[in-house]
Amino acid sequence: MRNISKLIMYMAVIGLITNSCSEGLDINDNPRNITQDQLEVDFQHVGSLYKPIFESIYQYAPAWSYQLQQNLNADVYSGYLTNPRPFIAGANNTTYNLVSGWNNFIWSVPYTNVMNNVDAIGKATETDFPTLYATSLILKVSAMHRVADVFGPIVYTNFGDLANAGVYDSQQAAYNAFFADLDIAVANLMANIDSPRFAAFDQSYGGNYTNWVKLANSLRLRLAIRISKADPAKAKLEGEKALAQSLGVMTANTDGFFVNSALDHPLATIDNSWGDIRMNASMESILVGYGDGRTGTYFENSVATGDIKGVRGGLPLLPGYSDELAQKADYINYSTIGPSLKTSTVQLMTTAEVYFLRAEAALRGWTGAGDAQANYEQGIMTSFDQHGASGAAAYIADNTSTPNDYVDTFNPANNITALSTVTIAWNGGDTNEVKLEKIITQKWIAMFPEGQEAWSEFRRTGYPKIFPVVSNQSGGTIDTAIQIRRIPFVDSELSTNAPGVAGAVSLLGGSDDGGTRLWWDTGGPNF
Repeated sequence: MRNISKLIMYMAVIGLITNSCSEGLDINDNPRNITQDQLEVDFQHVGSLYKPIFESIYQYAPAWSYQLQQNLNADVYSGYLTNPRPFIAGANNTTYNLVSGWNNFIWSVPYTNVMNNVDAIGKATETDFPTLYATSLILKVSAMHRVADVFGPIVYTNFGDLANAGVYDSQQAAYNAFFADLDIAVANLMANIDSPRFAAFDQSYGGNYTNWVKLANSLRLRLAIRISKADPAKAKLEGEKALAQSLGVMTANTDGFFVNSALDHPLATIDNSWGDIRMNASMESILVGYGDGRTGTYFENSVATGDIKGVRGGLPLLPGYSDELAQKADYINYSTIGPSLKTSTVQLMTTAEVYFLRAEAALRGWTGAGDAQANYEQGIMTSFDQHGASGAAAYIADNTSTPNDYVDTFNPANNITALSTVTIAWNGGDTNEVKLEKIITQKWIAMFPEGQEAWSEFRRTGYPKIFPVVSNQSGGTIDTAIQIRRIPFVDSELSTNAPGVAGAVSLLGGSDDGGTRLWWDTGGPNF
């Protein structure tokens, strides 16, 4: 963090030099140079800063950066995907032998490409261009709540403060700051809702501020549900605020938060070009067990078996294989990612997710949430519509299908019985716990491939019930049954901001390892 602070100071000095040099022209000036005043006419002085923010909430390119930032942690821990090759002879993140060098990217990408640029945008726009400032705050919250949901305490309110730049907020304080930033963003946008200033730089909504307000409200609802067990009163306050805001939350698929770029989706590269990721066995169990109409959009049939087939998470180098590549040669023929991800669009929040958030809010008695069953069923319908899948009505009415047992066609030792018997159809007579399992399981399906959010919701609720790792190499710090709860603070911070990390560990309330629960991950009952 101290290095980041030095960078900010350096940028500020350069900015002062640039501004002073552009105040007047003399005979030595090149008439073809663009002055700062000319850049500010169409906001190009800040516009270029948005692109790296949009493309680093999770990083598009290079694909290996995203692979380390999210794919070999949250995408796997969520039960969505897993690696067919047992990297480092099976001693890697997926087997809970956490690789510090890999995990640095979870921290460095958002701080370098999001927080630095948002800070610069704020300095240039907070007073005079409030809508540009507002969108940067929404993007900041979108990126940084993910970081908090990996580590717990983060540097947020002190970022850019040269005196306190390395001081961490507790996760609770960071969440309160997220809500405060969303307050500012919504107020600024509502006061200037028709301003066109952002259109040229907007990679999601084409400058439509109504959509940005809906995104802010939907994010608020997501974060409110996230803290509903840790701070029920604050959660209810913020959730009801989101639901009551005049423009509301996302309701149509066109409201969803997607980032559009000319770059390929990083998962397509990791999956198609490198063969480094495949369907997770938990995905197979749930999708195939439910006969889910979205399955063929999400995944391709296995070359090895001719049908949908996933890989157990946390595979070591198994007996009978001479090396990593020999093992990969078998499992690489299991199901690859389907056509919906072979695109340049990255999905960060869907409207279907918002309906499931409203369904849970209704279970918790929050004003404005609507009816739990209606929201649950609309969430399923909306997700089917998003993916062009048929059969939603029959799926919603299915009260018999349950997740399948898993069979590994190469290694029967990896076979495992399904962990859940929950069905799809809503039953008003079910307990709230059963209803919540249905809501979260369907939300988990609908959010694919956004593994970070899926992992967070699994840790908060225990749903869906995903298979544990085959091999736990954590040295006893992570319970196989409970599964991994967080990522330890990274080497880059330990080497440059040791006092800050020490303070963060004290805020964490436990050991700096993968078994310590985050603030909102209470371990207590859901109701």
